[in-house]
This record gives sequence, structure tokens and C-alpha cells, in this order.
Amino acid sequence: MSVSIEVNIKKHIGKFFLQVDLRSEGGITGLLGASGCGKSMTLKCISGIIKPDEGKIVLNGRTVFDSEKKINLPPQKRHAGFLFQNYALFPNMTVEQNISCGLPDEKDGEKKQNAVREVICAMQLTGLEKRKPFQLSGGQQQRAALARILVGKPDVLLLDEPFSALDAFLREQMITELKNVLADFGKDSIIVTHNRDEAYELCTDLAVMNNGRLAEKGKTKEVFDYPATKTGAVLTGCKNIVRAVKCGKMEVQVPEWNVRFDVGRPVEDTVSMIGIRAHYFYPDMAENAEKITVLEQIEEPFAWIIRFRFENQDQESDPVWWRVSKEKYDPDHPVRALGISPADIMLLREE
Repeated sequence: MSVSIEVNIKKHIGKFFLQVDLRSEGGITGLLGASGCGKSMTLKCISGIIKPDEGKIVLNGRTVFDSEKKINLPPQKRHAGFLFQNYALFPNMTVEQNISCGLPDEKDGEKKQNAVREVICAMQLTGLEKRKPFQLSGGQQQRAALARILVGKPDVLLLDEPFSALDAFLREQMITELKNVLADFGKDSIIVTHNRDEAYELCTDLAVMNNGRLAEKGKTKEVFDYPATKTGAVLTGCKNIVRAVKCGKMEVQVPEWNVRFDVGRPVEDTVSMIGIRAHYFYPDMAENAEKITVLEQIEEPFAWIIRFRFENQDQESDPVWWRVSKEKYDPDHPVRALGISPADIMLLREE
């Protein structure tokens, strides 16, 4: 499959250094990372809002930036639709007028009007044409901003934290709507987010960012199932990350917990820690079974969070987290041992 987005850039801003090498072969790529890691800056470099110090950016076969060849196309020439966090709708313009701004070069009034009308229908904004942004809900504002982008038929969509302005309930609804919009768009998209649920639900591929660099990248489900770095494990929601050392071809020793685990596969010399998701422990599993002492039981609406230590664990170390559904746990009879499948132990390295 041919590469449709290629980004290989470097950029210094003050003491912050961005160095990104990213390639997309189609679909929806997510940039997942904590605030300040360089996600939005990367998107702005791709769109042309920020000029990298050096490197190259290619969108659908067109070189839009090349420091060696002195190429730096302006944003309007890159055919990349950029959705800002706050949607950047013009407050004094109606929905219809805002969307028309997405066709600045179209001189034929009838063609422009037809294109605007078509995208208004597609984005379910019919009846809202004369309203101004303050008269719209958060979801309607997002659809209007997307309509303004899509009316210009961009080659690539760049979305910067598209749900940050929405409350939790509306966010869930809009994720489904945006997924449909991106499917209809049918071209490459890059989504910046710090929310792992958004990344998992929307993105076919995932790049994990940390301190201006890509810590790891791959298919979204593969990154979630088997992150390779501590950053990847943290950002995909792993609660238990601890130092570990290789102690056998397929075994690791965890000094802090004073346990040894069989991981069921060869351990690379680069492994320096392991990760275990909170829901991966099982009381009836013999593999890697260890005695535990329950320290705290926290009730959630549909699950229990159990904080425990292994029998010989360092008393100064952080407790281990276990999350179990309510129908599988009786808080009046705490378990005495837990096991974990070798395949569920994530082998991690520093970035």
C-alpha cells in the first residue's frame, strides 16, 4: 500500500524540540499523548500554520514542505482541512455564511450556493442555516465547522481535539457521528487527542507521542493490546507498571513485588519494566498465581477496584490495582490469591 501522508520534521520552539517521523497508508491516524507533548504542533506543521525548521511533508503525493528544496506551500494550497479545538466559527456570521468561507476561490455564486446546500444537508444542519454560532449546541457547532472544511473537498482532514469543547454525554454521541462523517469522507484523517477512548473508537492507526517524539506507532488495537513503551502503556490506561528484569528466556523478575512471572514468550534484553492492566488478574487462574493481601476495596457502579499487595511485596511500594465486575466478586470474602495469563503481561521498554 502506498504512503499517503509522510511527515518527517524537526522544530525548535524555545526549549521544546519536536522531532516527528510519521507515515500513514490510509485511514484514520490518531496522535495520542498528554498535553504539551507536541501533538497540536505536529498538526499545525502539517497544515502550514507553523513552519518546521527542517524536514519534509508529503500529502497524497504532493510535497507541501521540503526544507532542502525550499518548498513551503501556504495552508490554503495544501488541501488539508483543519478543525480547531474551539471550531473557530466566525461569531457574526450565520451557519450558511461560515460554510461559504470554505470556498474562497469559487466565483460562481450558483455553484457555491449548491455546494453549501449539499454539505448542509449531509451534515444534518438543515433549518439552522440562518443561525449564528452562539445559537447552536456544541454538536451543531462541530458539524458546522466540519461542513466548512468539507465543502472545499480537502485531500486530508486534520482534527485537533475535536471533542474537547463537549461534555461527556454529548462527546459519546458525537464520536459516533464523527465516525460516520470520516467514513463518508473516505480519505486520510489525522486526529489529535489525549483521550484513549476516542483514539480506540475512531482511529485505525495510532501514534503515541511523548516529549515531542513518537514513542511508538502501529495499528490501534495492537498498540492497546501490546504497547511497547511505558508511555504507550500509561496512555492506553494501564494501572500497574513496575520495573522488571529478565531472569530467564521467558521469565521476568519484579524486585518491587518480589515475584517472578512466566511471560510465555522470549524476553528481549531491552525490556526494563512490565505492565498489567487492572482487569487482567483472575482468582481462579493457576498461571503466575501469587498470594495477596487486600488493602482497600473501592465500589464503582458496576465494578470493584481492589488495591492489594503481593505476599512478599515491598511494604513501601505502591499497591497493585485489580478491577473486577460486581457479579464476580464478593467484598465480604476477599480473595487470597490471583493469577495472570503470561500473554497478558506487557513487556515494556523506555522510549
